[in-house]
Amino acid sequence: MAAATRRMSGTATGTEATGTVPASPTPLPFRIINWIGIIDQLVGTQANRLLRPLDMPLPQFIMLNHFSHRLTEGKTVMSIARAMQQPQPGITKTVQKMLAKRWLREQANPEDGRSKVLFLTPAGLARHNEAVAIFARELAPAFGGWSPAELEQLFAQLDRLKIWLDDNR
Repeated sequence: MAAATRRMSGTATGTEATGTVPASPTPLPFRIINWIGIIDQLVGTQANRLLRPLDMPLPQFIMLNHFSHRLTEGKTVMSIARAMQQPQPGITKTVQKMLAKRWLREQANPEDGRSKVLFLTPAGLARHNEAVAIFARELAPAFGGWSPAELEQLFAQLDRLKIWLDDNR
């Protein structure tokens, strides 16, 4: 019964299903975004548990992941804060911890002497790859019953949504 209740969540509640309260359907776009938020919470909790042995809180993994997409591109704290839509002081604190672990390196910004440009180090890339391997192994069962085509289709739809959200900040 719990699984059925979980599956139906976001549609009709018990009283709505009996007809005692008029149904008020939740708009599907809201339900989709709500589900993504719930998935984010569930995965975030699991990610923190999986990253603990690597001495890597989730915000540090997220930052390593941000750097891993363009390995040779330097980033300033301000550009990271803007891209991640996070307050600069929090980004600065995470950067300082990652510099201490030598997962990032900094150099003077040739365009602005008041700031530094940050780069992913080989140690940071290795730690990122280690975390991704753990995630791949631990999350594989969640997709055990999915065909490659279903996974590609889900990814394509999520990518489409991510691009729209990114373009419409």
